[in-house]
Amino acid sequence: MTGISGAVTVLAVCAVWIVVLQGAAFAVGHRIRRYNVVDVIWGLGFVGIGVVALVLGGGDLTRRIVLAVVVAVWGLRLSWHMHVKTRGHGEDPRYVDYLGQDPTVGTVIGKVFATQGASQLWVGLPIVVSAVCGATTGPGWILLVVGVAAALVGFSFEAIGDAQLRAYKADPDRGPIMDRGLWGWTRHPNYFGDACLWWGLWLIAASGGLPAVLTVLSPVAMTYFIVYATGARRLEAAMADRPGYADYCARTSYFLPRPPRRSP
Repeated sequence: MTGISGAVTVLAVCAVWIVVLQGAAFAVGHRIRRYNVVDVIWGLGFVGIGVVALVLGGGDLTRRIVLAVVVAVWGLRLSWHMHVKTRGHGEDPRYVDYLGQDPTVGTVIGKVFATQGASQLWVGLPIVVSAVCGATTGPGWILLVVGVAAALVGFSFEAIGDAQLRAYKADPDRGPIMDRGLWGWTRHPNYFGDACLWWGLWLIAASGGLPAVLTVLSPVAMTYFIVYATGARRLEAAMADRPGYADYCARTSYFLPRPPRRSP
């Protein structure tokens, strides 16, 4: 499938996948009264989008395979990480604040599952559109190589940052603030990694030329949400009163990695 009609078909099948996945997650969350299960399926949603684009797309095969593989490796790791992180715990305080103590079914579906499903389709749009675009040629190969490199850097920051945080939490002699490893270079290595990965995926998609280039608003939206809306800023607010956090902020970059400043 190629062209506009092909993109519409791929997007429609992806939408069905997302609706089924989010519906199943809501059913599980409603039964166990814990709606942060939606975080577990965030990565899985994109894995499915990558597979649908690979199978149904009629565009450049190499690019479809690269996108599907990168998204699968990232998405499966993230979903497993979130499963391990949330298993055996109660509801995430973020969802309690967001939904209230006793939310209605309509509120939960609208504010959590439908919103996340729509976000998955929007953020995954470069993968969908790239699947029906022509071959990567000429300078497009530079974009593809740079995109793969950016995605690998992003994946590494996210995976290593999560592993370092897990080791910190398991250390009985840990201090009040995690400032080891990548967390000494940026206060949000996992969020930086996520943004870097999605810009890399967009570059890979854009290597196919128009109209994939025009999906740039997808990584823009992703970056905005993880930096300002639902990610780093909300976490900063929750951490603001922790002892030592102000000093940590004074010496450590907010988002983009850089060597830590000297303590005053």
